[in-house]
Amino acid sequence: MEKEKQSKKESFWEIIRFAIITIIIVIPIRIFIAQPFVVSGTSMFPTFDNGDYLIIDEISYRLNDPSRYDVAVFKFPNDPDKYFIKRIIGLPNETVEIKGNSVTIYNKENVNGFQIEQPYVKNKSDNNLRFELKENEYFVMGDNRVASSDSRYWGPVDRNLFAGRALLRLLPITQAGILPGNFSEIK
Repeated sequence: MEKEKQSKKESFWEIIRFAIITIIIVIPIRIFIAQPFVVSGTSMFPTFDNGDYLIIDEISYRLNDPSRYDVAVFKFPNDPDKYFIKRIIGLPNETVEIKGNSVTIYNKENVNGFQIEQPYVKNKSDNNLRFELKENEYFVMGDNRVASSDSRYWGPVDRNLFAGRALLRLLPITQAGILPGNFSEIK
């Protein structure tokens, strides 16, 4: 009887120790390193479908600036309680010009501009717009141009609104992978 009580007491403390160790490991990872994200909507189709389950890398954008073609998750500028996922097209201090389906970038290195490659775009739209980005501003667009609410409609995204970039796709299992939507994979 005494041994049984001792065994139950030890089991209880083992569970408590396990829970504390789990909390010490999981919470910092969740807060500072990675977070789950579920794609909602079709703005990134065919790169991502509604319901795709992703893990977002939060470290990269703390150490480095976002890059052109990154698939990024950020707080929606008009409602910071909402998160959006889009592809980064324009970088700070650049001019983004959209004519039909063509996107041209103007910057210090390319004063005459260069057209960006867009093999990830399947449903194109017909826009004629020009945006001049300021310091810390990024121009983002969905891959499904006809079904995407993006910088063409509500303007650039400030650097401090970026949460991270798509690191892993976990679901659907058939499309699981690292750096989903990475431009070099699509080429």
